[in-house]
Order: sequence, then C-alpha cells, then structure tokens
Amino acid sequence: MIGEVPDVEAGQGFSTRRLAHEAGVHRPLQAGICGTKKTGAESIVVSGGYKDDEDYGDVIVYTGHGGQDGAGNQVSDQSLEDSGNAALVTSYLEGLPVRVLRGYQGHTPYAPATGYRYDGLYRVTSYGSKLGIDGFLIWQFRLEAYDGTPTPTTQQPELPGAPVEPESTSVPGNESPERITSTVQRIVRSNAVKRQVKAWHDNRCQVCNVRIEVPGGSYSEGAHIRALGSPHNGPDTTSNVLCLCPNCHVMLDAGAIVIEDDLTVIRGGQPAGALRTHPQHAIDLECVRHHRERWRQ
Repeated sequence: MIGEVPDVEAGQGFSTRRLAHEAGVHRPLQAGICGTKKTGAESIVVSGGYKDDEDYGDVIVYTGHGGQDGAGNQVSDQSLEDSGNAALVTSYLEGLPVRVLRGYQGHTPYAPATGYRYDGLYRVTSYGSKLGIDGFLIWQFRLEAYDGTPTPTTQQPELPGAPVEPESTSVPGNESPERITSTVQRIVRSNAVKRQVKAWHDNRCQVCNVRIEVPGGSYSEGAHIRALGSPHNGPDTTSNVLCLCPNCHVMLDAGAIVIEDDLTVIRGGQPAGALRTHPQHAIDLECVRHHRERWRQ
C-alpha cells in the first residue's frame, strides 16, 4: 500500500518492528525497504544500518540496500538492480510518497529513545551514486518530508559529530564540493491515471518523441490538457492526460504548445507534426479545444 495507513498518525510509536508490521506501516520484519520496481517503495526504516546515512529530520539521505557483511561493513558495490533500490527509483520517477519509520538504533537526535516511530510521508527528490565510507559504490536517495508532515521530535540530546544540515551563508559556493552522480527531478503530482498514460506510451513524449533514460529506468510526466480545478475544471481521466517530457509539459501548460482537433501540434504558432497516439489512449477533443481557446492570441 502506497501512502498513509488508516488510523496511524505521524509520531505514533511501536515497541517492536512486528507491531509496525501488524499496523501496516512497514511490512518486512528485517528488510529496510518495502516495495518493488513495479509498485515503488511503500516504506523505509531509518535505523543506523548503513554508515553513510544522514538524518536531518525533515531531510534524509538514505543509503540503498546491498553489499554489506553481517557486521554492518560495506564489502561490495551496491546495484540499482536490487529490488529495494529499484523500488526507490520508481518512487522518484513516479513522484510516489514513501512512509518513514525511524528506529532507536539510529545514531541521530531524531531517533526515538526506544522502539520505532512512524514519522509520516516523504518523497524521493533525487538519487545518485558515490564511493561510501568503506570504499565501495553505494546508491543514496534524498527524501524530503511532504508539506504537512511534522518535523520529528528530538528524543535524545544531539550527539557529538551528529550531522548538521548545512545552512546557506551570504557568500555562496563551495571550494571543495562533493562529487556525486545525481539525477534531479521537478516535483510533479502522480496518480493512477497518469501512471496508466505513461505506461501506454512507455515514457516516450507524445510531442517530441523523447524518452529520457536515467539510471534504473526512464522518466516522463503526465500532463493534463485541460487543467484541473477552478476555473478550468478539467476531468482527471486518461483522455485528458498526455505523456510528455518535462520541456513539452512546461510548453503545454504555458500555451507555447496547443493541439488542433486533428491532433496536429502547434508549437510557437507553427505546425510541428502530429501528436503521437496509442490505440488504448483516446484523446478528449473537448479538453483539447478548451486548452486551445485558453491560449488563443
């Protein structure tokens, strides 16, 4: 299950992982990541299992799974093929929320004093690879709390050497920046309707035909033709959604791209080819006309 669990509030404690499992917050009794590449990550546990983890409360730098020995040492490289890591990549690509459970073993001031604590929904905002403390390749995922997710309480005094999220100064820059292979995402809303349209088109833009390949998968955005909400009140249906690359999404939303009734794409006032279609993906021409009238010059 992706998202909130009924009857469980952020800040709720569990004395054992089994109780968290029974509540549906984090189903595995041992694994730190719950999910698959197909569905995305349901939840993670932050419990000090990896040396390279960093916990700033509403921001977590979470080390992926794999490559450890029984003593907690990294002894081989991690891979995005690991199901847990692949699940977090899908959460990033699809904009899916991830439940965060913190355990008492975490060596940060945000760890609970005992047991485990559910700390609400976070989103994966970027991910990348680097050499970890033990000298092997690791994958790390930056998670940020959703608006409305309370900052976790500090149950312990801050430990010496505990990580501190760097604050901005009046002089920008860093003479020795850390180098990390990274992919950054524009935050977008995602739901089952958008996921279906993106699956039909295999993440290939219907306007420019670009398919953006990233480590672990591909990326596209579901774009509503007729905007949702007042005053446009477009339907949240597959016939009102296109699979687009980020550039074409921005142009559609800003009126730089409009579509004719015969599905000819007009970009910058000039015909730019036909909208690519799929047999299962009908396009609502009323939504197309509404969008075109909105941006008529």
